[in-house]
Amino acid sequence: MRRELAVRSVELRNLVDLSRELHEGAGEEALLDRVITSVMGHFVVSRLRSSSADSAGSSSRAGAGCGPQSMGGAGVESLCVYSDGRVPTGRAIGVDMTDPMLGVAGQNRAKVAQNLGYDVVDFRKGFLEEVPAEDRSVDLVTSNCVINLSADKPRVFAEMWRILKDHGRIVVSDIVADRAVPPDLKVNVHLWGECISGALSEDEFLAELEKAGFYGLAVLEKSFWKEVEGHDFYSVTVRGFKFQKSKGCVYQGHRALYLGPYASVMDEEGHLFPRGQTIEICTDTLAKLSHEPYAGSFVLLEPGTDVRQACAVACSPGCC
Repeated sequence: MRRELAVRSVELRNLVDLSRELHEGAGEEALLDRVITSVMGHFVVSRLRSSSADSAGSSSRAGAGCGPQSMGGAGVESLCVYSDGRVPTGRAIGVDMTDPMLGVAGQNRAKVAQNLGYDVVDFRKGFLEEVPAEDRSVDLVTSNCVINLSADKPRVFAEMWRILKDHGRIVVSDIVADRAVPPDLKVNVHLWGECISGALSEDEFLAELEKAGFYGLAVLEKSFWKEVEGHDFYSVTVRGFKFQKSKGCVYQGHRALYLGPYASVMDEEGHLFPRGQTIEICTDTLAKLSHEPYAGSFVLLEPGTDVRQACAVACSPGCC
């Protein structure tokens, strides 16, 4: 099946981290060897670890991130996410809102493709708020320090949700604040370019993703970026998954048994799963727990299944 990966970002460090995430720890030197020096200057600001966006096993991928400097993300990063030496079977969609940056991407496309050994990128002009991709057409969306350049973040997250297939995922990196950014910083033109003025607090960032419908959110990386007028700003990399709920929650006798390691866990909808106890679940919850990031943490029991038989297969002695 065709793979599609749209990547938009703005920093070389994040590019290296993104590629490492996609390819399970590929060496930084090997990744940088494939990036030509003429595009290095187009990368600035945040940090996205590549191992967080592992693309193995996905059938299609997409990423987003418009901004003044997203040529690097739209062009070079779209190529380098596959730079571990494996020939991809799909495509990368690089998106940018500016003609100059798309021009730089196009000019260097052949050189980067030669270094990689293949050409998988489709460059498109567009915005984070209107991503030029079809509904439910991609498996992975990545963004690197560009969401903060948008004044309408709920719409950005809604677009990511729109183009993702069910159970697809996002891996996004951006700058967050330790608390709400004050008005005087929000109108600072220079700080907009550094993804500071448009930053949400970390709690707000995660809450907006949940409002958009993403579940299984995890902060994969967090590092201090800088202090501005007494406010601390951090670079975070967040992963989340899409699941389109059905019209009704149907209980058909399915049960879930949480295996640990925690004493209990609670999902986004308030379902509590104590370790070692079977909990009746609806068909929507069954579908979610069957996929990442929950798969492997639960034993999912079909209606009428003897829990003792399931324990004998999946649990340690005495867990049930």
